[in-house]
Amino acid sequence: MTKRPIPHLRWYIAFLLCLASALNYLDRQTLSVLIGTIKEDLGLNNADYGTINAWFLVSYGVMYAVSGRIIDFVGTRKGFTIFVAGWSLANMLHIFAATVGQFSFFRFLLGVFEPGSFTGGVRAVSEWFPMRDRALAIGIFNAGTAFGSMAAAPIVSVIAVHWGWRAAFLVTGALGFVWVAGWWVLYKLPKDHPRLSEEERQLILSDQPQDSASERPAPLLGLLRMKETWGCVLVRALTDPISYFLLFWMPLYFQHKHGFDLKQIGMFVWIPYAVAAIGNVFSGAMPRWLISRGWELNSARKLTMGLMTCLMLVFCLIVPQVANPALALAIVAGMTFCHAGWGNIILPAEVFPKNAVGTVTGLGGALGSLIGALSQRYIGRVVDDYGFAPIFLACAGLYPLALLMVQLLIGKLGVVRKVS
Repeated sequence: MTKRPIPHLRWYIAFLLCLASALNYLDRQTLSVLIGTIKEDLGLNNADYGTINAWFLVSYGVMYAVSGRIIDFVGTRKGFTIFVAGWSLANMLHIFAATVGQFSFFRFLLGVFEPGSFTGGVRAVSEWFPMRDRALAIGIFNAGTAFGSMAAAPIVSVIAVHWGWRAAFLVTGALGFVWVAGWWVLYKLPKDHPRLSEEERQLILSDQPQDSASERPAPLLGLLRMKETWGCVLVRALTDPISYFLLFWMPLYFQHKHGFDLKQIGMFVWIPYAVAAIGNVFSGAMPRWLISRGWELNSARKLTMGLMTCLMLVFCLIVPQVANPALALAIVAGMTFCHAGWGNIILPAEVFPKNAVGTVTGLGGALGSLIGALSQRYIGRVVDDYGFAPIFLACAGLYPLALLMVQLLIGKLGVVRKVS
């Protein structure tokens, strides 16, 4: 018996990817929410926390490059299954940690598997969406990072208050195995999916190459010779460390600067991450709206990135001067919106064929994570000695540089380059 097609199935795929990135960041953010409690329980300091984060980002950076190549070789369906199951187990193993070394080891293990969500997610979008929809689809799946961060504060704090901080790692990690079951049932390539209508299948495949070479991973040396590859990589190197600063340090910022306790973190610190989810969708929705009114994709995306750059400069410069907690929360929410709205992860899908997207995304995430690892070591020391103001000031200058890299190295967006 033939199963009936599911209308607009590609958007269900985007929602499933969104859930994956939400679980990814829920697991990642569990430690950030609990670190104040864990520091008191185990006698850690900010430098220790920076070290623990650095080990996560070392493995995350290396595996970001490797995971992209793995996804391009084994395919999106199998690759996602391996990576989600791996990071879920790694998060659960945190229940055994009691020292800096043990936390560093389990964070290192978490970092081995978590990059697959993003290299795989961008590739899945390139498989399931025509060019005009890719920015919005990636914005939706990447919004899951904000949903996961947003959910982490209330969920993790409630679990920790009632059952202890170790239980929070166990519960949040277990949710990933539920997602894997749904993924294995629903995800197949558009050309093979039994629940995809023929009309939508033709829309998806309309601007994708059909030759067999497009199914093989693009040659790595060919990619490394392209300035567009290095543009995507350098943009991530400049902006990803800000992602990790906003993700790992905002709960501590509100504890140290504004006196929040664990209950207040659960009540309020989810707000900036909720706003970041809106920013992720905005990164694709704004260009799509402009395109519907006659703009080229290139102009629409660069206008959006330029607007986010200008606003981010203002927010980074004024937040260290603010003493009111509510106003500080609003400004940090503005920062997370602009950072997400910039849409750095979208770029490879707008200039590379699908058999290169995972690899380029992986290379960019790898360098971004390694730079982020170095920055984590210094952030902890700077915060201990000088507070958070120098860090915000450093962030302010990175977005204009990233926008310059887009213009000089990547060039026109929306035109797929040939890799040879």
